[in-house]
Amino acid sequence: MSKRELHPTMSHPSETICSMCRLFYVNKWVLGTGGGIGIKQDHFAYISPSGIEKELMEPEQIIKYDIQTDTYESGAGGLKPSACTPLFLELFKALGASCVIHTHSINAVLCSAIYENEFNITDVEQIKAMPKGDGTNLRNVDTLRIPIIDNAPEEQDLMPALEKMTKEYPNACAVLVKRHGLFVWGPTPKKAKIYIESIDYLLEVALKLRQLGI
Repeated sequence: MSKRELHPTMSHPSETICSMCRLFYVNKWVLGTGGGIGIKQDHFAYISPSGIEKELMEPEQIIKYDIQTDTYESGAGGLKPSACTPLFLELFKALGASCVIHTHSINAVLCSAIYENEFNITDVEQIKAMPKGDGTNLRNVDTLRIPIIDNAPEEQDLMPALEKMTKEYPNACAVLVKRHGLFVWGPTPKKAKIYIESIDYLLEVALKLRQLGI
């Protein structure tokens, strides 16, 4: 894959989803058919399909959902939307997100297993990339806090814990699911991409600091 193919186009949501999925596949954050992405534009939500390898996904396979009429337009081949769709829609509604990314990265799974109810880290430069919740970003000396919720047999079963999390952490832009993965959201696809790249980096830093006893 060329650098151009790996760089999200940030144009049409369907193209952006496919571009992000290829990038995250290379990062080993979405393997097999795991993970997913949802982008809200106007009153439509564009959702990655279920059961498709992320590196092979094509724009015409992306599911289009009309939020106002609660109707779906199936992607090519009659594909079904991601099992994460109810969670994406909740985050669009509750927190005003325009893009939600779900990955299964090793760093996320390990940190979710090691930490109890919240992952937190401070005094790392990359924290500056993270939003504070008031339109500004955190400082490197601030503490980034990411809530952790228990996993469930099906994604839709995570809804009660997710709804509770949005009330307890109204300024959060991410949540870890124990031994499952990471959900990250932002006001634009570009911001969500920046957040998830920064968070996964910080998760890896935390793991390595822990290994070194620092």
